[in-house]
Amino acid sequence: MNELQMMVKFIVDGFVSPGSIYMWLILFIGFGILGLVGERAWFLFMKCGTSTAAFMSSISKYLKSGDFEKAIKFSSTVQTPLAKGILAVLQNRGKGSKQVAKAVDEVFLSEAPKIGRNIPLLPTLANLATLLGLAGTIYGLMLAFDAIANVPAAQRAQALATGISVAMSTTLWGLVIAIPTILVHGFLAARADRIMEEMDEKTAKLINLVEE
Repeated sequence: MNELQMMVKFIVDGFVSPGSIYMWLILFIGFGILGLVGERAWFLFMKCGTSTAAFMSSISKYLKSGDFEKAIKFSSTVQTPLAKGILAVLQNRGKGSKQVAKAVDEVFLSEAPKIGRNIPLLPTLANLATLLGLAGTIYGLMLAFDAIANVPAAQRAQALATGISVAMSTTLWGLVIAIPTILVHGFLAARADRIMEEMDEKTAKLINLVEE
């Protein structure tokens, strides 16, 4: 039996051990994390994943030909935060840089919460999974010490092994859930920051272009 198989066996055994309540709670948190990550990944990489270069190239083509109406129509068909920012600039062109900047700020205020929504929950859930694993560890150690103090000698070794097994399996399961969650949080947070940076950069450049 290789290390991965042994790890899976320890985790599965934990679900039928005296500390199973902690294992099931961690699993419940894991399902919550999976759903949250799936929704955020879809939004940040799929819904907001339209090629920035291709989108800006099309906008630039319309602007060079002076066809602002087509640029506005095209921007309105792309439902990304960047497209909404560009649309705000185009719709308010000629009204002065302050008015354009105000319109863009309104887009930022409405889109920024959507981009960063629920991402800060990921490290919280990862910490919660770890702490539940630690709680299971403490419970397992309590079982082990109780076995030493109160269980008859003939059954003591088995009871002690059970307590130690509870302690280790809950800790392992909590870390199995927490470590990937922290890693995924880093990727999602970086993607959200990149989307905001692109919005800021592209809208600022477009404001300077249309208000010249």
